[in-house]
Amino acid sequence: MALFDIFKKKTEQALKRTKEAWFGKITSLFDRQTIEKGLWDELEELLIAADTGVETTEKLISRVKERVNKQKISDAHQVRTVLMEEMTLMLQVDGDKPSLPASLRIVLVVGVNGSGKTTSIAKLGHSYKRDGSKVMLAAADTFRAAAIDQLKWWGDRIGAEVIAHQPGADPGAVVFDAVQAAKTRGAQTVIVDTAGRLQTKFNLMEELKKIKRVVQRIDPSAPHDTLLVLDANTGQNGVSQAKYFTEAVGITGIILTKLDSTAKGGIVLAICDQLKIPVRFIGTGETVEDLAPFDPKSFVEAIMS
Repeated sequence: MALFDIFKKKTEQALKRTKEAWFGKITSLFDRQTIEKGLWDELEELLIAADTGVETTEKLISRVKERVNKQKISDAHQVRTVLMEEMTLMLQVDGDKPSLPASLRIVLVVGVNGSGKTTSIAKLGHSYKRDGSKVMLAAADTFRAAAIDQLKWWGDRIGAEVIAHQPGADPGAVVFDAVQAAKTRGAQTVIVDTAGRLQTKFNLMEELKKIKRVVQRIDPSAPHDTLLVLDANTGQNGVSQAKYFTEAVGITGIILTKLDSTAKGGIVLAICDQLKIPVRFIGTGETVEDLAPFDPKSFVEAIMS
């Protein structure tokens, strides 16, 4: 089976609960011959319930209605096709592209505690290794000893060296040492874990800015990718989280975790529409293999077909 087909199957499995709950109900709205008066209200209600958000829901329905009226569509099945096409377009966000480093790729991974950040780093590292890159991990979440231990455990699992200091150490110093070690040992990628203490928002954001400055002193073009890990279960709160992190360090992409444990996959639409930040990967399970590149068409087909 081709890798794309494997990822597509994993995406379908991860979105099973979402499809069976809200989007299954949305699909069934179109199991009728004609467009009935109440269809739009029912569609709006179900999209909002699926965490799509009021603003994004209104925009999506408005676009669908406009095409239906313009193309004089009266068949409900055709309306469903238009809805799927508009959802796919909404998910196709360009955003800031990750820059291509001359030699060493430095990837900053941010997110609040409990979002699945450390596990996502392991999955990402495994993905880079599968593509032939030698990977090192930087344990720059020095405020939690457990975070350092967890990263070391995952490093052992995926065969990636972890550069760490003692708990409480300066995160910037950890990153500096990790980059120097990567250069010395011929690594192609350094993935940096960072602190995620949302309760001290100002301090956390200042800390992330400092890490970014340290990285840029080493390589002005770095970080080459800044990925935000968001828990799909946080719903609309995830959108506000993303705004804080974007203001602090600039986000080039999102890793959306725990989609397999939520029935409210509509948050993906809200993120892409409201933040204009591309979802780059989705977590599809618990193992290091369970990280799939995000494909808008495959996502929409998984929840609507």
